[in-house]
Amino acid sequence: MPARTTTAKTARDLTAEIAYLTRALKAPTLRDSVDRLAERALTETWSHLEFLVACLQREVSAREAHGGEGRIRAARFPARKSLEEFDFDHARGLKRESVAHLGTLDFVTAKDNVVFLGPPGTGKTHLAIGLAIRACQAGHRVLFATAADWVALLADAHHAGRLQTELVRLGRYPLIVIDLCRYRDYAEHGDEPLAAA
Repeated sequence: MPARTTTAKTARDLTAEIAYLTRALKAPTLRDSVDRLAERALTETWSHLEFLVACLQREVSAREAHGGEGRIRAARFPARKSLEEFDFDHARGLKRESVAHLGTLDFVTAKDNVVFLGPPGTGKTHLAIGLAIRACQAGHRVLFATAADWVALLADAHHAGRLQTELVRLGRYPLIVIDLCRYRDYAEHGDEPLAAA
C-alpha cells in the first residue's frame, strides 16, 4: 500500500512540475498535449528521445501557426485573401504555373521584386495579399499599405529628420506590399483595385 501512495504522489509531483515548467517556458500547447503524448508513447513504446521530439514538434507547430496569425495581423491587410481562392478563369492571361512558382516564395529569399500589372478588376491585389499571407505563414514579416500611405509615411519621416531610421526599420521586413490604388474607393464601388507587390 505505501508503494502505491508513493507512486501516486510522484505522478502528482510530476504533473505539477510539468505545469510549472511549461508555464515558465510559455509552452501552453506542450502543457495541454503532454499527457496524450505520454499515453501514446507508452502504447507505441517510443524511446525517450522519440517522446521528446513529439513534444517539441507539437509546441513548434503551434508557435508557427500562432506566429503566422500574428504576422498576418501586424501586416494590416485590407482583406484576407489566399492564392487557393484566386479565380484563374477571371484572369485568363495569367498562368497558374507562374503563380505557383511565386507561391514558393523564392522571390522573398532572393530579395527580388514582383510587380503585378494590368487593368482594374483582374485580381492583382488578391494575388499580392495571397502571396504576402503565405509569406507570413512561412515566418516572414510583411507590411502592406497603399502607395499614398507609403509616400506619406516616408514624407513624415523626412520632415521629422528620421528618414534614415525609418528606411532602416523598413529594411528589416523581407516583404513590403505596395497597393497602387486606394482600396476603400474600390470597396465602395465593388471593383478590385490595382496593386503591386
